[in-house]
Amino acid sequence: MKLFKYIFWILYRIWFYILVALPIIVLFPILVISILKESWYPFFFKLARFWARFILIGMGFNVKIEREQVLEPSKSYMFIANHTSMADIMLMLVTVKNPFVFVGKKELAKIPLFGFFYKRTSILVDRSNPKSRQAVFLRAQRRLKQGMSICIFPEGGVPDEHIVLDEFKDGAFRMAINHHIPIVPITFADNKKRFSYTFFSGSPGLMRAKIHKFISTEGLTIADTKTVNEVSHELILKELLVLNNNKKATLGTE
Repeated sequence: MKLFKYIFWILYRIWFYILVALPIIVLFPILVISILKESWYPFFFKLARFWARFILIGMGFNVKIEREQVLEPSKSYMFIANHTSMADIMLMLVTVKNPFVFVGKKELAKIPLFGFFYKRTSILVDRSNPKSRQAVFLRAQRRLKQGMSICIFPEGGVPDEHIVLDEFKDGAFRMAINHHIPIVPITFADNKKRFSYTFFSGSPGLMRAKIHKFISTEGLTIADTKTVNEVSHELILKELLVLNNNKKATLGTE
């Protein structure tokens, strides 16, 4: 029985990478044209949402989205969510219709095909370079002025799988306060179970996302960064415990 599971997991992983690559190959000329100008980004974003939905459906994920508050189409936001899976990027794209730009680690730019477009459409962070933070701030500021939103996974990476929710970095909250944009906390309940970074794991099934009530940054200063960080972290952690019926889990650990 275990042998069949391992064979399934190997084929399932291969199938995922096929689904990731196939639309990019087919749409490559259109995708390249769509990134030639920053002003064309909303069109690229629509293609990216199609790509993401194609992958999630192809993987057999049944996406269910719950919204406690509705996004305004013409408004900019700071989207944050827990980070546990390679499917987090796809689920974020499907969950949110407002065009947004990812802020993420530069290592993802090395992924074949995907990395080519990720590098040219996202704001990359080099954690080994102290000047990178200022560059990120300036690029995010330019995107916000263009009417875009920003998306950051504030754990700063994918935590150990035994951790329910790692501590949040301050960057997303500091940026939201500086630009006076609402923070939109989003909980991804099932991504770790559906398709984690552990190679021999994963299966088709329910994939839930919950958009919580927005956290206003109006009237806040940089001194409030840590407080907003903790409020956002507690909100997502509590939702993870409720959705996964994990009464034993505590802050940052299982």
